Amino acid sequence: MFSNGRLLQIAVRRFHQRAKKERWRYALGCLAMGSSCSNHLGIPPGKGPYPVGCTDFMMDHTAQGSFFRLYYPCQKMEKAEKPDWIPSVEYFYGLADFMKINRSLSEKIFNYLFGSYKIPASVDAPFKSNEKCPVIIFSHGLGAFRTLYSAMCAEMASQGFIVASVEHRDESASTTFYFHEKTEPELTQESLPKTSLAAAQQDLVKEWMYYRALQHGEREFPLRNKQVKQRADECILALDKLTAINSGVAVQNVLQTRFDWTTLENSMDLCRTAVMGHSFGGATSIEALCKEVKFKCAIALDAWMVPLDDEIFPRVKQPIFFINSEKFQWAGNIIRMKKLDSAVVQRKMITIRGTVHQSFPDFTFLTGNWMGKLLKLKGEIDPELGIDLSNKATLAFLQRHLGLEKDFNQWDPLIDGQDENLIPGTNVVLLQSAI
Repeated sequence: MFSNGRLLQIAVRRFHQRAKKERWRYALGCLAMGSSCSNHLGIPPGKGPYPVGCTDFMMDHTAQGSFFRLYYPCQKMEKAEKPDWIPSVEYFYGLADFMKINRSLSEKIFNYLFGSYKIPASVDAPFKSNEKCPVIIFSHGLGAFRTLYSAMCAEMASQGFIVASVEHRDESASTTFYFHEKTEPELTQESLPKTSLAAAQQDLVKEWMYYRALQHGEREFPLRNKQVKQRADECILALDKLTAINSGVAVQNVLQTRFDWTTLENSMDLCRTAVMGHSFGGATSIEALCKEVKFKCAIALDAWMVPLDDEIFPRVKQPIFFINSEKFQWAGNIIRMKKLDSAVVQRKMITIRGTVHQSFPDFTFLTGNWMGKLLKLKGEIDPELGIDLSNKATLAFLQRHLGLEKDFNQWDPLIDGQDENLIPGTNVVLLQSAI
């Protein structure tokens, strides 16, 4: 997800020097807000007609199970509880490890900067929709996790989709967790306090899995190729779990949330299913298309194509929409996207002017101008305008290829890059001989 860990290391060290001079509150405020501490920062809510609920689901407590954050249309709640954007301190540790910075220092900084933010959705709110919902399976980028794309996922849910944002267990997430069954020594400690809504059942113990960095001298492709195959399998597994829930199969959620999963019976239109992802998740969405024909199309956001085998390209038969940032892509990556061009199946590409690779995750909404641009979390375009263009183009493409009876076709021109803030195709210069 992040390509600028070195910049963050430098920024954190400079901040630490200021903090030691007893100006930490001022420094933190300026770090978050930029030049003005009055700026409004926060994750934008969905703009569609439906209120949005969210809940976490884990079926099978082991690392081989399915784990995702579900976003869905819900009943309007007067006093709705909003979930924390960062679920727990371990996710701060994971981000620190991924960026190769000190855990204890970065945890304090991350917690101050981001610890108070909430996701724009109601926790465990009752499901409610006037019609069957099309389904999106979402795959996060390298070093990310299930909650970091909440603006995008909440927008899709507000427009009537059910969205499962998978948290991958291939060691590409900065942090995730699963459970193991208690050992004999652990069973003897039953006197320890327990909470009724604890994440684990009483006979399970939480295990944290952190990001696996490349070892010295290790080649990247073999690791990433293995990971992208597992990631695609995890997306397919999430779809399988939703299919079971939709058909009325009783499920046991290891996480013991308050959400009533029986309300989702016969709620999903599983003939209208798409896969979507950012960066490594973009590559994952293409791999998933190759493996599972139930996915009718894919949205690849600033896709990082390196992990994919060339041999899968001719085997992908479904439509793909590449939505790229202006500053991330390079010729070799675009050429790999072009290998998926087809005279039979629609493959579209647009580039959003003024965007960077991090214009798609939520971080872009939560840092002020100065810090956001220093860390390449913001581009020149207003973050909300950038994500709005991406979302509208996505909805138009989904209507076209899932056969939806909505009004998303009002944004059809965006699919072809017809907007002053869009570039049809790519801004990257390609030599014809290379193509």
